[in-house]
Amino acid sequence: MLATIEGIEILDQAEQIAAMIIDSEEAEYYRQCLYRLKQNKDTQAKIRSFVKMKEHYEDVQRFGKYHPDYRTVMMSVRELKREMDLDEHVAEFRKAENDLQAILDEVSVLIGHSVSNQIKVPTGNPFFDSSSSCGGGCGSGGSCGCS
Repeated sequence: MLATIEGIEILDQAEQIAAMIIDSEEAEYYRQCLYRLKQNKDTQAKIRSFVKMKEHYEDVQRFGKYHPDYRTVMMSVRELKREMDLDEHVAEFRKAENDLQAILDEVSVLIGHSVSNQIKVPTGNPFFDSSSSCGGGCGSGGSCGCS
């Protein structure tokens, strides 16, 4: 019974942390950026154009350089991606997304390492990954002795 009560307390504290993150300035900014991204017609047109061309690109990739439209499609995908990436709403959203992800990564690392430095916490962030016990994960022959 004690383990069940401790488990419930841990879950309650996790929910409190989640609520704090949801109420943070970074999360609010993320939501505002997402709203602006979805509401801007020009931005949405750029995203749709890129997605459509990317689907065509995936078809062309099956045949590689032997496809008759290979060069055209490759160039178009790059141009549309650049156009989309340079859109102010896309760039602002990505920055907000990265800022929020950094908080989530840091919380994950803090929780994991408070249990044990051997806990592997996937963050997708090289800054945090290099601080893991293996310095690259199991199979890398890192300092944890795994190989």
